[in-house]
Amino acid sequence: MVAGELALAGVDVAIVERRTTPELVGSRAGGFHSRTLEILDQRGIADRFLAEGQIAQAAGFGTTMLDVSDFPTRYPHSLGLWQNHIERILLGWVEELAVPIHRGLEVNGFAQDDTGVDIHLAEGDPLRTGYLVGADGGRSVIRKAAGIEFAGWDATRSSLIAEVEVTDETPEGIRLDATGIHGLHLMEDGRTVRVVVTEQQLGPATEPTLADLGEALTVVYDTDFGIHNPTWISRFSDATRQAAAYRDRRVLLAGDAAHIHSPSGGQGIGLGVQDAVNLGWKLAQVVKDISPDGLLDTYHSERHPPGARALKHTMAQSVVQRADVRIEALRDTVAEMLSFDGPRKLVPVSSPGSTSCTTSARDTRCSDAACPTSTSSTARYGSSSCSMKPGRCCSTSVSPAASTSPRGRTASSTSMPTTPGRGIYPYSEPSPVRPKC
Repeated sequence: MVAGELALAGVDVAIVERRTTPELVGSRAGGFHSRTLEILDQRGIADRFLAEGQIAQAAGFGTTMLDVSDFPTRYPHSLGLWQNHIERILLGWVEELAVPIHRGLEVNGFAQDDTGVDIHLAEGDPLRTGYLVGADGGRSVIRKAAGIEFAGWDATRSSLIAEVEVTDETPEGIRLDATGIHGLHLMEDGRTVRVVVTEQQLGPATEPTLADLGEALTVVYDTDFGIHNPTWISRFSDATRQAAAYRDRRVLLAGDAAHIHSPSGGQGIGLGVQDAVNLGWKLAQVVKDISPDGLLDTYHSERHPPGARALKHTMAQSVVQRADVRIEALRDTVAEMLSFDGPRKLVPVSSPGSTSCTTSARDTRCSDAACPTSTSSTARYGSSSCSMKPGRCCSTSVSPAASTSPRGRTASSTSMPTTPGRGIYPYSEPSPVRPKC
């Protein structure tokens, strides 16, 4: 998304991608919420996602769904759309913007000075750039090379997620027990089953196998349903961490490189998209010598607090996604409270992607604050963006599942051009004019 944002601003940008092909194996994340749709709308590309996704009331807290249909937004709903389709649509957009993508290149570090950054590759000569944006996932090489602390909390439980074929009939829906949340869902092809199962013990930091998945299913369902022919198998946890700084001089972090959390609440994709559009216009302004370098410091000050809120929200939600009598009592109490309009509207409003905007004749500046929309999740497996020289940016991806998704525009999630009826200001009518950036 950062690459698209910079390209829209007229900045020369490129993407360096570890993956050799654009296809993402497996469906991965499952969509996003209102605020992300607003951002995509303000970039003129929301209809591309709406045409392929499924509209649903999917905002929630823990296991309690929240109806946001009466919220003052053009998109009072969530959108169900698998991440592989999200990435494909974003890739099509960034290709239309003529952003070059250099595939099959692995970044293993960098060195920066007062005039730019040398990006070190596993093979080949370094790349010289003006700025580097690391969006290379939770194990970010860029963040580690920058020496930025990734403070937070270790995992307390882990889950396996997979797409497999089965020989036996599977039950539909979600099952809660004292270990956590489990579910099986028949996918669109009528043959593949998407599986999520919480492991009995915290799993190792290694790639899970089909045998691991079968064992976890058998503990919960007394059968592994004859699983075979896996499309992909992965492990995720409730580890919760946030970068202490989103910027180190000419190096910036976005998406999962800046924050990781439980997928509870579906915040990941949207949170990363909003990082990208906040950063993109600011980086463009600085690269083009329109604004001073200090503008980039506001990226941290505006996006770090929403990231911290996201972490708190997901930790709170993951607590109620298991079953024992005390947690059930807590879950029932929370659900009862959320049946009232005040709490029901407060939870999505206080979720991390909400923004508050003000506009002037010259530009659009927004700061993260409460907005009557719900936000979602990021592309979890991102790329890294950088400015190759004054007036040039490049995006490098080092995650095995790195997103090639383009990023927003020369305004931001917090500063976007707004057309009549588009863009939500906190409890106010949309702006009647399109601000200039």
